[in-house]
Amino acid sequence: MQGTKNLTQGPIKRQLFNLALPIMGTSFIQMAYSITDMAWVGRLGSEAVAAIGAVGILTWMTNSISLLNKVGSEVSVGQSIGARNEEDARNYSSHNLTIALIISVCWGLLLFVFAHPIIGVYKLEAPIAESAVEYLRIVSTAFPFIFLSAAFTGIHNAAGLSKIPFYISGTGLIINMILDPVFIFVFDMGTAGAAWLSQATVCAIFVYQLKWRSRLLGGFSFFVRLKKNYSQRILQLGLPVAMLNTLFAIINIFMARTASTYGGHIGLMTLTAGGQIEAIAWNTSQGFSTALSAFVAQNYAASEKNRVLEAYHTTLKMTTVFGILCTLLFVFYGSEVFSLIVPQKEAFEAGGIFLRIDGYSMLFMMLEITMQGLFYGTGRTVPPAIISITFNSLRIPMAIVLSAMGLGIVGVWWAISISSMLKGIVSFIWFRALQKKILK
Repeated sequence: MQGTKNLTQGPIKRQLFNLALPIMGTSFIQMAYSITDMAWVGRLGSEAVAAIGAVGILTWMTNSISLLNKVGSEVSVGQSIGARNEEDARNYSSHNLTIALIISVCWGLLLFVFAHPIIGVYKLEAPIAESAVEYLRIVSTAFPFIFLSAAFTGIHNAAGLSKIPFYISGTGLIINMILDPVFIFVFDMGTAGAAWLSQATVCAIFVYQLKWRSRLLGGFSFFVRLKKNYSQRILQLGLPVAMLNTLFAIINIFMARTASTYGGHIGLMTLTAGGQIEAIAWNTSQGFSTALSAFVAQNYAASEKNRVLEAYHTTLKMTTVFGILCTLLFVFYGSEVFSLIVPQKEAFEAGGIFLRIDGYSMLFMMLEITMQGLFYGTGRTVPPAIISITFNSLRIPMAIVLSAMGLGIVGVWWAISISSMLKGIVSFIWFRALQKKILK
C-alpha cells in the first residue's frame, strides 16, 4: 500500500494520538477561518457580525454536505487499505473526488441564484440582509475548492497521513489571517475575498501533493466516469452523515430565525458567534472521533476487534477529560471568552448566558461524537444519523415552547443544551445494545 500507514499493528494510544492531533489541528484551523472573520468583522459592530453569521450557517451547511465525500473517503478508502486492496482504494479515491466536484458546482449555483430568498428567511433589517446576500454570492463561488479539499482530507486520513491536511490547511489559514484586514479595511470587500483565495490555495496544494510529491496509493485519477458499485458504496457511507449534518444546519437556520424573533440581531449574533466558540469543544472531540473512525475502519476490515474496543475506550477517556474542561470554561468564563470575539458589552453579556447554558451539555456532546466515530469506522453511519436528526429536529418546537413559557431567548439556548444531552445518552445506549453484534 504505497505511501499509507498500517494501523492494524503497533501501539494503539500512540497511533490514535498521532492521527488525532493533526486532525484536531486541521479542525481548529477550519474553525479559525470563521473566528478570524468574526473577530475582524466584530470591530465593525454587531450588525456586521449578524450578516456574516447568517451566511456562516449556510457555509456550515456547505461543509456538512461536503462530509459525504470526506467520510465516504475515510471509510471506503480506509477499509480498502485495511483489506489490502489497493485497486479499490484508488477507485474509491477517484470516485469521491468526482462526486464532490459535481455536488459542489450544483450547490454553489443554487445558493448564488437564490441568495435573496434564502437570506430572507432570517427576517433581517434591509441593510444587513443586503450585505449578507453579497457575501453569500462571493463565498458560493469557492464551494468546489471546499468540497474537493474535504475529499482530499478524507483520503489522507484513511491512509493514516493526517499531518498532511493539517499542514496544508495551516497554510490556507495564514493566508486568510493576513488578507482579512486588507480585504475589509483597504479594499472594502469584507472577508469573503480572502476566504475564497485561501480555499483555492489549499485545494491547489492538495493537487500538487498528490500529483507531484507523494503519489499516494501509486497515484490515481482525480476525475473518472462514475461506476455504480463504487458510487453506491460512497453514498451509502457518506449520505447519512451529510444528511444529518445538513439537517442540523437547516434546523439552525430556523433556530436563528427564532433567536432573531425573540432577541433581534443581538439574538442572531449570539447564536452564530456562540456556535463558533462552541466549535472549540466540537472540533476537538471531532478530531478524536475522526481518528477513531480511521483507526477502526482499518482494524475492523482486518478483523482486529480487540484493537477496536481498546481504541474506543481510550478515545472516550480523552474526550471526557476535555469535556469537563470545556464545561468549566463556558460556565464560569463565558462572557470573557465571548468578549474576545465581539467586544461590545451588550453582545458579550448575551453571549455569556448562551455559553453558560451550552456548557452544561459539553460532556454529552463529547460522548455523542465519540460514538459517531465508532459507528462510522464499522461502516454503520445510519444510527448516528437517526439520533441526530431526531433530537436536532426537537430543538425547534422545544425552543418555541420554552420561549413562549416566559424564558424568551434563553429558552432557545436551553433547547440546544437539552437536545445535546439527549443525543449523547441515546448514542451510548444504542452502541451498547449493538456492541456484541458489531464486534462478533
